[in-house]
Amino acid sequence: MSNNQILSQAKVDQIIKRIAYQIYENNMDEKVILVGVDEGGRKLADQINETLTTISGKGAKCLTISLDKQHPLSKDIELDGDTTDLRNGLVILCDDVLNSGKTLAYSLAKLLNLEVKKVETAVLVLRTHGRFPIYANYKGYELSTTIKEHVEVRAGDGVYLL
Repeated sequence: MSNNQILSQAKVDQIIKRIAYQIYENNMDEKVILVGVDEGGRKLADQINETLTTISGKGAKCLTISLDKQHPLSKDIELDGDTTDLRNGLVILCDDVLNSGKTLAYSLAKLLNLEVKKVETAVLVLRTHGRFPIYANYKGYELSTTIKEHVEVRAGDGVYLL
């Protein structure tokens, strides 16, 4: 297996900035709530929020959704923090890598039970192995890989293909 860097940290930062601008342009009159899938998705949500704050002068609320990515029905899907703002709100579900769409699909099911007004998705890397009908509204980098390859986002270092 190779261990190749496919995105430098500088490129990742540039992509996140572009995604934040797109989110702002498409939703400038909305109160945006960023929900990051535990770990990588939450880091992406926080980084997008930093840029949104710089662009607009106001930040978004950030929450974390946690689930077992391999067996999502084996444990409860949990959403941290106060969820009252989600009701009839605009939610952007964030994850670092969209592979099959399974994680985002199960996360979406949890959010829909809260009667959100609209859900969009933002991902840093979009792989082309969709098994679930999940579309990335905001995507950083699209990558064709084999199913055996793995994409790893390393905080402060970039994105690697393993």
